[in-house]
Amino acid sequence: MQTTESATPPESLDELLTHLRKNFSNYSSQFQAGVRYLLDHPREIPLLSMRKIAAGAGVKPATLVRLAQFLGFDGWQSLRELFVESVRGGPQPYTKRAKELIRVSGSRKMLSEMLEVQHRNLDATGGNNGDSISVAVDVISSAANVYVAGFRSCFPVAFSFHYVYRLFRPSVHLIRGEAGTLEMDLRSLTKKDAVVVVSFAPYSMEILRVADAAHEAGCRVVALTDSTVAPIALRADCTLLFPVDSPSFFPSITAAVALSEALVEQLLAKKGKGAIKALEQSEDQLHQTGAYVPMPRHGGSQA
Repeated sequence: MQTTESATPPESLDELLTHLRKNFSNYSSQFQAGVRYLLDHPREIPLLSMRKIAAGAGVKPATLVRLAQFLGFDGWQSLRELFVESVRGGPQPYTKRAKELIRVSGSRKMLSEMLEVQHRNLDATGGNNGDSISVAVDVISSAANVYVAGFRSCFPVAFSFHYVYRLFRPSVHLIRGEAGTLEMDLRSLTKKDAVVVVSFAPYSMEILRVADAAHEAGCRVVALTDSTVAPIALRADCTLLFPVDSPSFFPSITAAVALSEALVEQLLAKKGKGAIKALEQSEDQLHQTGAYVPMPRHGGSQA
């Protein structure tokens, strides 16, 4: 009888959770209950005792021990340590990073360091999403309606995606949740729709409510986020990753914006001539309604 799945356990939290999702259907019902809790509540594992985690999963503590050993760990604590290390490596509080930044203020290296980090972020974004972006395009383009959500610092990413995509597809909607109306925004979700959610750590409660509502409505979910173990990634059908590294006090959204622009670019390419016609109509309407400042004509002075 096989007592372990592998002699070599996963070495990182991302690797562990990816492995669990891939092999979920092969586990016993008791192991599935434990695995489901690990996947759905990764940030609770470092904070709760094994007994409380077992109670939340609806299994006995011994089941978690056996699960850890089955995965190649010597016990529960070794498995739990992957979750602990993930929290230790999480983002520093903004205030702490700001204090460190002030100490080096005035340095001529600040701009070059910022640009260098952004280049790395963009390179990593390209390397992480080569295969998954085509899946996201298929999910979004096949949906009856597309809803987009991003809150706080992620709102510009969601708004930009919505604004540009809507130039050639009218059935794109931005979830705003203004004045406490988030529940009203979510009522229209159906199983024929797709929902694009954008967030990075620390993740907003609003974006989790959107992801949960989309899942309950049967929507396909595309997550743009910073980790495969982000709460919205665990609820998504497809995940696109972007780094948020920055030498400044606040995480960077540069790579997230670039990723959303690349996604819209491929959505237009997939739609083809239909997108071109819709885009022409949008451009004509914008000019006719006076949305843009008139540019002077070349070759002569304005009257």
